[in-house]
Amino acid sequence: MFVQLKTIRVTEGNAEQMIERFAGEGIIEEQPGFIDLSVLKRKQRRGEEEVLVMIRWQSESDWKAWETSDVHLAGHRARRGQPSPEFILDSRQDLYEVMGSKSARIPSV
Repeated sequence: MFVQLKTIRVTEGNAEQMIERFAGEGIIEEQPGFIDLSVLKRKQRRGEEEVLVMIRWQSESDWKAWETSDVHLAGHRARRGQPSPEFILDSRQDLYEVMGSKSARIPSV
């Protein structure tokens, strides 16, 4: 399994805009090898907010196929030349290969 993590830091009160952007329906769900996408908001009381987008893929090659797909690149081309929203302070992307995992045990009946 392969995991893509996007961390986006925004000014206070603007996390919901990023959450809506990533949590809404899209085309990524139709991509071969896509497992799931989770959007997390860092729990805090005040100040800058952080949104984490975790996208799980069957393999790194599935992720690469998505990143280089015409449909994904078209979305980026549509925003080319447009400034990023002012409320985005910074963002980064990290990539991980899953080396182990656990799931809940389901009791036998």
